[in-house]
Amino acid sequence: MMLREIITPKKRSVTVQLPEEMVGKTVEVIAFEIETAKKEPSRAQRLRRIEALTKSSLVDLSGFSFDRNEANDYDG
Repeated sequence: MMLREIITPKKRSVTVQLPEEMVGKTVEVIAFEIETAKKEPSRAQRLRRIEALTKSSLVDLSGFSFDRNEANDYDG
C-alpha cells in the first residue's frame, strides 16, 4: 500500500494519519519541496488562445459551393 499527501505546512511539525493496515509495519517518510502545480486555464481562456493563434489563418468560405461532379472529373 502507498499513501501520498501533498501539503503546505504552516509549521515545522506535521502529523500524518496512516491507514490501519500500515500500523506495526516499517514505513518510509520522505519530504521534499515541489513546484506549485500550474493552474489549468479555463475553457474560455483556451478558446481565446486558440482564436488568437488561428485568426490570421482564417479563410472566408461563405461564397463557396462544392460541386461533386467537378471534384470527381479527373479527365478535366
